Amino acid sequence: MTSDARVLLGAGRRGAGQGLKIRGFMPAVSFQAVSKTFVTPKGPFQALNQVNLDIEEGEFFGLLGPNGAGKTTLISILAGLARATQGRVLVQGSDVQAHFAQARRKLGVVPQELVFDPFFNVREALRFQSGYFGVKNNDAWIDELLANLGLSDKANANMRQLSGGMKRRVLVAQALVHKPPIIVLDEPTAGVDVELRQTLWHFIARLNKEGHTVLLTTHYLEEAEALCGRIAMLKAGRVVALDRTSELLKTASGSVLQFKTDALLPPALDHLARVTGRIVQLPARDAAEIENHLATLRVAGVEVQDMEIRRPDLEDVFLQVMSGTSASNIPLSEVAL
Repeated sequence: MTSDARVLLGAGRRGAGQGLKIRGFMPAVSFQAVSKTFVTPKGPFQALNQVNLDIEEGEFFGLLGPNGAGKTTLISILAGLARATQGRVLVQGSDVQAHFAQARRKLGVVPQELVFDPFFNVREALRFQSGYFGVKNNDAWIDELLANLGLSDKANANMRQLSGGMKRRVLVAQALVHKPPIIVLDEPTAGVDVELRQTLWHFIARLNKEGHTVLLTTHYLEEAEALCGRIAMLKAGRVVALDRTSELLKTASGSVLQFKTDALLPPALDHLARVTGRIVQLPARDAAEIENHLATLRVAGVEVQDMEIRRPDLEDVFLQVMSGTSASNIPLSEVAL
């Protein structure tokens, strides 16, 4: 076996999307100096600013950012729903504007919004979607999609009769019905139950292992940490972090002191804490700072429960990057791809 063949074989075995870049091979998706400016009553608004980003074949890639960072705009340009003001986007070498039909056939896009045709049942909707891509005799794959997404018992139900979560399952099935090599998931689990999340991720992970490239945007950072081999973070239309998930996690400094309490935190800690209900998380650079936090809590008479010291997770990294305090917040030209 040649060395090139061994490299390719190794890349294929990284099916969960570890993001190995093989120089000389075409990326699945390439954003090249993409900018987008909208004209608004208040003047021009730049939603994207010189986004350069390659997603390799077989990756499970995460695109993260706060609301308004430009994630959906970038995906809309990828899907051909919006035009870039500058730059271009390639899908397996096909320009999304110059060669729209070829590019679109290679994509399966699950949008944020619940969009459905109220006049058809679930199976009919999937058959029509197959027809849009020229796919005939597709019932076997449609049955597999229905089974894997928990829709088999809803196959003959009218779309109007479905709950919001069921409609989202149908959107996923419609995106996959023509077996696209690249799957784009824009907030696919927003507002859905735990069962759908588990079902969806099990199925998408299987497709990724079979060679499909997956691009995911999500606000559920624990999902991105568990699923994505590589992650880019957008802020105000710019890429401010881009690296393997494992490397991004290494950039978070120190530890996190986590506990539960019903008491108010003393002022010295209140401005540092991330509080979710009864759960308090306090960043700490080292053991001495953890001791200082605990001493401050004791002096203030704050009773704590379920205390633990943990390593920073992707949410901690994300907050550091967005605040500009992380080492990941560096120019794209300096990021090791």
